[in-house]
Amino acid sequence: MTLVQLEYIIAVDTYRHFATAASHCFVTQPSLSMQIQKLEEELGVKIFDRSKQPVIPTEAGYEILEQARKIMSACKQMSEIVDTQKNIVHGELRIGIIPTLAPYLLPLFIPAFTKKYNHVKLLVNELTTDLLIHRLREGRIDVGLLVTPLNEKGIKEEPLFYEEMIAYVSHKNSAYKKTYMLPTDIDPNKLWLLEEGHCFRSQIVNLCELRKRGTDFGQFEYEAGSLETLRKMVELNDGITILPELATLDLSAKQQKSIRHFKHPAPVREVSIITHRDFVKRRLVEALKESILASIPQKIMQNNKRMVVPI
Repeated sequence: MTLVQLEYIIAVDTYRHFATAASHCFVTQPSLSMQIQKLEEELGVKIFDRSKQPVIPTEAGYEILEQARKIMSACKQMSEIVDTQKNIVHGELRIGIIPTLAPYLLPLFIPAFTKKYNHVKLLVNELTTDLLIHRLREGRIDVGLLVTPLNEKGIKEEPLFYEEMIAYVSHKNSAYKKTYMLPTDIDPNKLWLLEEGHCFRSQIVNLCELRKRGTDFGQFEYEAGSLETLRKMVELNDGITILPELATLDLSAKQQKSIRHFKHPAPVREVSIITHRDFVKRRLVEALKESILASIPQKIMQNNKRMVVPI
């Protein structure tokens, strides 16, 4: 049994395809298949059911893969111990981030991070919450930036900051005249929402208690894929949408006039960094966390967490 063989079976489990796994391991498919076959012969069991497409682990294979991931994680931790002792920060960090956070948070910390840690390569993917968690469990990303609480077994959550949820109101809407908003001030039939799959949509639904109200969205229902689209729809039509605080920082003076804060205590969303229980690259994750916290405006860092809206 070799570490290379363990790396190969983990790759096949991750991508559920021998050719794709071989490509990611930078070897030919026959070489990868041969090494996996040797491991199976040594153990006396089949690790993968090759009759299925995509391939899946056998019953014994699931347990072997779980142990293989622990072994590979321990090996990587040994390397991290050495790097930490030498005060070296280098390598590759694979980050998953939700779409309602990415356009606003990444520009704040990426320039400073890459300048300070010029030997670290960041690989960033925008992913919905469900997909992000799935890839984190598979080991396809190292860390996630998203909204919590998740209450997912085996996932460690570290809150970074609390982002106020702010109403963005059309000048044609009756709520435009208000100084402060209440969730009940929002007409559900004029509320612009993100499409299903976005956790921010779920928070808006919970904030406005739309499920309890059995809302009928009327003749025209539109669900957008981005917050920027929602904002533009409000500007061009009557209506309201909800924006996270970071999304309001670069609004023009004219656009700022459409902002309405909710009455104190304002609703917030909890933004966290998450890792899997077996995660490695601790020094890189700490460097990422420090860079993010240093980039967040002080006003946001002072937000109170007591009105966190559930996902």
